[in-house]
Amino acid sequence: MSALRTFSLRQTRISNPGNARSDVIVNDLNLSLTALNEAYDAGETPISVLRGVYSRIEAGGLNPIWISLVPWDAVLARAAEVARGDREKLPLYGVPFAVKDNMDVAGLETTAGCPAFAYLAKETATVVLRLEAAGAILVGKTNMDQFATGLVGTRTPYGACASVYNADYISGGSSSGSAVAVASGLVSFSLGTDTAGSGRVPAAFNNLVGLKPTRGSLSTHGVVPACRTLDCVSIFARTATEAKQVFDAARGFDALDPYSRPSAGRDGQAPWLGGPFRFGVPRRDQWEFFGDAEAQRLFEASVLQLESLGGTAAEFDLRPFQEAAKLLYSGPWVAERLAALKPFFEVHADEIHPIVRGIIEGGAKYSAVDCYEAQYRLEELRRQTDVFWANTDLMLLPTTGTTYTHAEVEAEPVRLNSNLGIYTNFVNLLDLAAIAVPAGFRPNGLPFGVSLIGPAQTDTALLAMAARMQQPSDPWPLTSPPGCTLLAVVGAHLTGQPLNRQLTERGARLVSTTKTALGYRLYALPNTSPPKPGLVRAPGGEGPGMEVEVWAMPTAHFGSFVAEVPAPLGIGGLELADGSIVKGFICEPYALESAVEITQFGGWRAYLVTI
Repeated sequence: MSALRTFSLRQTRISNPGNARSDVIVNDLNLSLTALNEAYDAGETPISVLRGVYSRIEAGGLNPIWISLVPWDAVLARAAEVARGDREKLPLYGVPFAVKDNMDVAGLETTAGCPAFAYLAKETATVVLRLEAAGAILVGKTNMDQFATGLVGTRTPYGACASVYNADYISGGSSSGSAVAVASGLVSFSLGTDTAGSGRVPAAFNNLVGLKPTRGSLSTHGVVPACRTLDCVSIFARTATEAKQVFDAARGFDALDPYSRPSAGRDGQAPWLGGPFRFGVPRRDQWEFFGDAEAQRLFEASVLQLESLGGTAAEFDLRPFQEAAKLLYSGPWVAERLAALKPFFEVHADEIHPIVRGIIEGGAKYSAVDCYEAQYRLEELRRQTDVFWANTDLMLLPTTGTTYTHAEVEAEPVRLNSNLGIYTNFVNLLDLAAIAVPAGFRPNGLPFGVSLIGPAQTDTALLAMAARMQQPSDPWPLTSPPGCTLLAVVGAHLTGQPLNRQLTERGARLVSTTKTALGYRLYALPNTSPPKPGLVRAPGGEGPGMEVEVWAMPTAHFGSFVAEVPAPLGIGGLELADGSIVKGFICEPYALESAVEITQFGGWRAYLVTI
């Protein structure tokens, strides 16, 4: 064991008796972002919080969660640096976090779960640098399935992590230590990686949120690759709201990462988020819970929960997704794992975990022809799955069908690992985003989780829906869904009216039916086809609010819509009854000279029934 993995916590004990809250920090440490902000508001400092963190780690020991810790002197200096910063400009001020040990941190070893592979990192991974720039404080590097190959968390020489809810059960992998570090209350959030489900399965087994974002949205520069074309950095947090805070701080294009993807200034279009939505559930004959009746019961409850939030469940055929999933380990993508490690593998194969070695060496049997044929088949499957996304907004799946004990995995390590990936392995191959969400507990106390899955760049929408699942009683504010512009329509674009197709053809969704603020007046405009009203606001007017529909339109299509609006109408800011401002139809005053005022009807529909 290198000197970097030996550490002393003698200096971490609280030695400030004059600060009464120091004992609280050690004994009742709550590392949620909300609790930390409250503690800092009350006068706590990053130094005292990190002392509490290291004291808690000392009490539990290094293994099997940690492979290495940042030396205390370095953490103390970093905490002091953060404390001198402008808290208003640091969204993750003083927040302790951990990273999976396949991510480089300058001055620490990167092992990827294999001691023979270890090297001293000279640079820090981009995603870690971005989090530190936001004020977060790195605590250490966590245990993992070796070379990020596995969903069980047992393929490691550093000791197998366990679910924090029952030590007889596995923690899930490959990002095992990262999940357990958060679930154990040792850090506020952590980073893992996710190629086949490694950022989601451990979340499900430890009652956490696990965000597997769109490929390329978080930089993988400085991350040891598993399958470079598919790898994602993932986020473990207690809540979807906290995961979003971390995601917002870490995301962004990185020219150093060949697979980084710019967001073009917007998240994926999710107009469905503001109103009724449609979610896919596999046909019942395709459900697989491996005899875990309680997991099935909890999944059924999650379906009902999404329905209670405004969703309509629609059964779909899971088979093309499952066929895509099989390509990951039964196709040439295994060769990509060998490509990532070939020079090391050729010399040190005997020093790799036997199961991991068997998987990686299996990549040698595939030819370039095999690779192209698999790519062709994947694109065929993608075209089949496009039919699903054309009619459905998101997918709801169990994160795993069941869980296993350490003894069960030891007896059947390959088959049970494969079972854990049946609902996760296809996601990166089909370029989808996903978030694992806690979904209740079995009677034996083990947690269960579900996953929300959507097209690429719907990360923010999935996070928002996950937040609603975790806090269903919270009112959902009328804010613009990701990638969308809210538009209020008052006449010929209303539901059922002749120009409504200009909205629906652009993928817009109805959010609500409401009224404008007081003072708006409505006129029937002459010589318009189809007939249209003109809406104006009279300064100081006392007229009642006019009925409008608010639609969420993908911003990418908003410009083409505005281009079709004919004079004397235009698009401007419109105030709604609740005081919010959205885009809406306005009318030039000159057109009102020959128009008929219809304000007294309260809206266009009420007027139409009178003519």
